[in-house]
Amino acid sequence: MEAIILAGGMGTRLAARVSGIPKAMVPVAGRPFLEILLRQLERCGCTRVLLSVGYLHSVIEDHFGAALGRMELDYVVEESPLGTGGAMRRVLARAREDAVLALNGDTFLDADYAEMIRFHSAEGAAMTMAITRQADRGRYGGVVIRDGRIVGFEEKGRSGEGWINAGAYALNRNLEWPAELPERFSFEKQFLGPRIVELAPAAFEVTGFFLDIGVPEDYDRAQMEMGGF
Repeated sequence: MEAIILAGGMGTRLAARVSGIPKAMVPVAGRPFLEILLRQLERCGCTRVLLSVGYLHSVIEDHFGAALGRMELDYVVEESPLGTGGAMRRVLARAREDAVLALNGDTFLDADYAEMIRFHSAEGAAMTMAITRQADRGRYGGVVIRDGRIVGFEEKGRSGEGWINAGAYALNRNLEWPAELPERFSFEKQFLGPRIVELAPAAFEVTGFFLDIGVPEDYDRAQMEMGGF
């Protein structure tokens, strides 16, 4: 099993809590957040992780080195910001396996990622998206599901319970990228959103714990709730 983690973020919104380190390295329950993600992948049987890094990337490289346990760690450095889409496209080209897990370096999802890869292969989709049900989908925007496939997104701000994009994907290594995309672009807004009907990602439902540490309130929550991960 092979995985990608997008870990190039600066963590601008967390500056009031922590600064001077990459967002993926902020301490959570006594450990760098990225270590929590890597240990989760290790438990799922992952053997290689491609880390897309940028801001202060040497902090990450010096801390983890070339391996964590039996997992090989490879670093793909952004010399200038590429956005989530540009970074994903670049690092996916370095993958070796036909299907690759892709995670955001500021989001934790208590999911069985090995099962997600198996599900993705069985569905025969170009992409599978992990979705999780939230009591208030307004902050994230909901997803529209039809016959087990994601066919649309709801705008942020619509309150009420519903399924949301959990920020974890299984992608085919040969995923096609439209030629008109710039070097720097958003994976969600410029690639996934406009092509959601065409791509129709398979929906992998996850009921486990979910948390995005990108805002101070949820970063504080992580300190209290993520000690067991």
